Amino acid sequence: MSKRITSKYKLDRRMGENIWGRPKSPVNRREYGPGQHGQRRKGKLSDFGIQLRAKQKLKGYYGNITEKQFKRTYHEATRMKGDAGENFIGLLERRLDAVIYRAKFVPTVFSARQFISHGHVLVNGKRVTIPSYRVRVGDVIEVRERMRQHPIVLEASQSAERDMPDYIEVDHSKMKASFVRVPALADVPYPVQMEPNLIIEFYSR
Repeated sequence: MSKRITSKYKLDRRMGENIWGRPKSPVNRREYGPGQHGQRRKGKLSDFGIQLRAKQKLKGYYGNITEKQFKRTYHEATRMKGDAGENFIGLLERRLDAVIYRAKFVPTVFSARQFISHGHVLVNGKRVTIPSYRVRVGDVIEVRERMRQHPIVLEASQSAERDMPDYIEVDHSKMKASFVRVPALADVPYPVQMEPNLIIEFYSR
């Protein structure tokens, strides 16, 4: 399991955006970057800088994805038919940690990874402990019975902080979700604008 080695809210402040749309993000109070030089006016970014920023934002949004995993996903997306940027988003949204976060079984994408690693999630009735496991259309994802009444799970499922997308059907009374279809970029409820095509350009340089 890879470990997050930087503060998640530092990423918010470095990007100057509330990436996860959380009410307690420090960006809501301080839009400038962290550190003693955070308030200095930033110069205009180069094309490379814009592409790098887009990559850091999307990679950070999904929590603990390593650079190796992220780049491997890019290579897969470019080998698929259709728009590489759309394919890239579709592959990221098929990650098991992303699906249980979207289904509101956990409060954050970071807790999603831990929740899966600890064996609290079943896919088609079988326990899966790999956060990067790729869900297929029609798969049924559920919280193990002993965890369904856990305060964290109940609080996340009742939270009005974020919306559930229509490509995942959820029954919170049974803590079950089914993956209906692979989403396009426009279907994914990102709190901020994501630009996967800039990431494709970054890696294809």
